[in-house]
Amino acid sequence: MTWIYYDSKTGNVERFVNRLKLHRDWTIQKIDEALEPLHEGHLITYTTGFGEVPVSTLRFLDENSSMIKSISSSGNKNWGPNYAMAAIRISNQFKLPILMQFELSGTMADIQKFIEKIEG
Repeated sequence: MTWIYYDSKTGNVERFVNRLKLHRDWTIQKIDEALEPLHEGHLITYTTGFGEVPVSTLRFLDENSSMIKSISSSGNKNWGPNYAMAAIRISNQFKLPILMQFELSGTMADIQKFIEKIEG
């Protein structure tokens, strides 16, 4: 069983995971302050501000990074070098591998790429 944890503010990441649900029967769970993951899984988050990691994502990782196998993040290419920077910052801080970075809510090609990398 594959577990996906995610954080979404504007709905882009939520749209991405909702499309994942259409293609795979994975357990997908939105993170919040009370979530204590019982299974290892992959984390998808968004990039905020000028390439920053959301506070809610950092809070989750501070408590649960040992349960995370990989990190993916969305971003906006209009941000230039800060595009999807949350994945890079998380990877550096928590020593987690980056699975992928995608723009906004991703494309169908991004969904397929994500699935292929997980099932690899």
